Amino acid sequence: MKQAGKSALTEAAPRPPANENYLLINAFAPQPESPLVAVTRRISECGCNLVDARVSTLGSDVSVLALAVGPWDAIAKLENALNKLERGENLRITHFRTGPKPIQNTLLPYVVEVIAADRPGILHQLAEFFGRRGITIEQLHSSRYRAMQTGADMFSAQVTVGIPSTTHIAALRDDFLEFCDGLNLDAIMDPMKF
Repeated sequence: MKQAGKSALTEAAPRPPANENYLLINAFAPQPESPLVAVTRRISECGCNLVDARVSTLGSDVSVLALAVGPWDAIAKLENALNKLERGENLRITHFRTGPKPIQNTLLPYVVEVIAADRPGILHQLAEFFGRRGITIEQLHSSRYRAMQTGADMFSAQVTVGIPSTTHIAALRDDFLEFCDGLNLDAIMDPMKF
């Protein structure tokens, strides 16, 4: 029951535990530099821990996506350190506070792999297929490459999805393969085995 005098704002989101404040960081630097060392050094020096990180080279830039966790004062110190780092080096940095990933124990992890002749819109159509069915995309890696044997421009995607446990897997797989056949995509959908 609601106590008298409490507003909706005070009931919204409880404060995170003192040592569980999260900061999502995205840093970019032109090749051959990598922002990984500079960002992870600041995370460590400020008294935070690195929860998760990804490094990728996209175009002529190296990108680091990192999730740091720590007490609120260490996260505030890290925010200031990142702002100074961006001003002093050849980096572009964005960061904001976030929370821990919610437990999704009703989602079944599956891996989807797609290969096709490259054309605009393939990734959008894949994302739309899963989105319409309430299936979350947990991880995605896609690329365009030239086939060594023929020189054809190719599209490749590896996608980890979270399928609601109430979904009939055989029916979903049939729908997915029919969808791929209609777009002339070569694809598989298998359960994640680890």
